[in-house]
Amino acid sequence: MSEKRKNSELHLNQRHIGYHIIMIVWSFIAMAPVWILIINTLKTKKEIYTNPFGVPRTWTLENYKSIMSGSDFINYFKNSFVVVVGSLAMILVLGSLAAYALAHWRSKTSKGIHFFFIIGMMLPIKIATIRLLQLMKALNLLNTIWSLFPVYIAMGLPTAVFILTQFIRGLPGELYEAAFVDGADRFMIYHRIVMPLIRPALATVAIYNLVPIWNDLWFPLIFITEESQKTVLLAVTRLQGQYTTDWPKLLTILTLSALPVIALYLAMSKQFIAGLTAGAVKG
Repeated sequence: MSEKRKNSELHLNQRHIGYHIIMIVWSFIAMAPVWILIINTLKTKKEIYTNPFGVPRTWTLENYKSIMSGSDFINYFKNSFVVVVGSLAMILVLGSLAAYALAHWRSKTSKGIHFFFIIGMMLPIKIATIRLLQLMKALNLLNTIWSLFPVYIAMGLPTAVFILTQFIRGLPGELYEAAFVDGADRFMIYHRIVMPLIRPALATVAIYNLVPIWNDLWFPLIFITEESQKTVLLAVTRLQGQYTTDWPKLLTILTLSALPVIALYLAMSKQFIAGLTAGAVKG
């Protein structure tokens, strides 16, 4: 019996070693583009063409100095940061309020509203670009970063409502009963009980919407031509010419623009993973 157990453990360890090898190889493949991006920001333009994948022969920080001192990168970054933070805040607040209502409102009307939000996940908002352009012109929001807020909030709300509604419906009903007995109203229950319990779901929604909003080029390109109102990725297009591209500066801007996304993911990774795996072991 002990021999069989030893053989079983040996076989299990071999499988674990195989899994680890696969994950290590996959990690190298996934990190290769990041390596190429970062390492080329420390090279001159000539060396990028002669040695695009290797370590720089001569390390230089001139690309970073040039971006910081010789361009409006700080302003572009500030515009992107304001748009992303403001949009995510509104998505989380409005999405959680709508989900809280839909989770406890059981009727044909609520099912219709919930289905309406689900349809919003299926339809790409870019198909309404012309109408949105006309709307922003009518609201006098063109050439300002404020024109991006309604679009991004509309993009993120369907996903937020879909995810948060399921989380709130999974909360024990006894929590609400105890809160009502203690004299709490619905808004107090939402603020003090529901919001702390759905933090993993809120982190999931935030990260899920962060990347497409931060990386969006379509709507800033259409809505904004004013230099002071441009976002980071829109500024990248200035470095791409018809016949030549300033690759060192372009890669430097992309590297700097990726830092907030990486920092937010690292800060919220535990909540994000908890949100993705919640309910996976329920019977």
